[in-house]
Amino acid sequence: MKFTETIIPGVVIIEPRVFKDDRGYFYESYSKAKLTEAGIDADFVQDNQSFSQKGTVRGLHAQANPFAQGKLVRVIQGAVMDVAVDVRVGSPTYGRHVAVELTADNNLQLWVPPGCLHGFVTLADDTIFAYKVTNYYDKASEVGILWNDPTLAIGWGIDERDALLSPKDLELADFKSFKSPFTF
Repeated sequence: MKFTETIIPGVVIIEPRVFKDDRGYFYESYSKAKLTEAGIDADFVQDNQSFSQKGTVRGLHAQANPFAQGKLVRVIQGAVMDVAVDVRVGSPTYGRHVAVELTADNNLQLWVPPGCLHGFVTLADDTIFAYKVTNYYDKASEVGILWNDPTLAIGWGIDERDALLSPKDLELADFKSFKSPFTF
């Protein structure tokens, strides 16, 4: 596995070593030992998976302490633009984001540590998105920011008019009024 640091401290792009032959391919999608060696000491408690059509936006979400989550995300089928936003007060990259295209073909993964909002938009129909989390979901701990907030200036790669969002995601706060529960 290759680990690449991003501009946000703790957000890491992970590229597995893929072995291909006439039969198909094989790769190790998770290794606790290799993640720990790379400085990602995560104890995962649950795996989640979503299936979405092109243009589906999920996010930008996080959970406040004591239910804050780290996420190890990847695409099994299709493609997404995956985004992490640093909302840790005191961080040198507070309010900045990382956007990475994750696809079934490139096999890239993204580690999103606690204290970062996470979201993605599907770039292909029938996209299967999978992720491991370090804590259980708690509805009362949910926090988030509107996906297309102009202050964040995230290049999602889709026309906003084509975005499919849940009613919950349409009502998230804007960045200027967001009160972050996280510190760096």
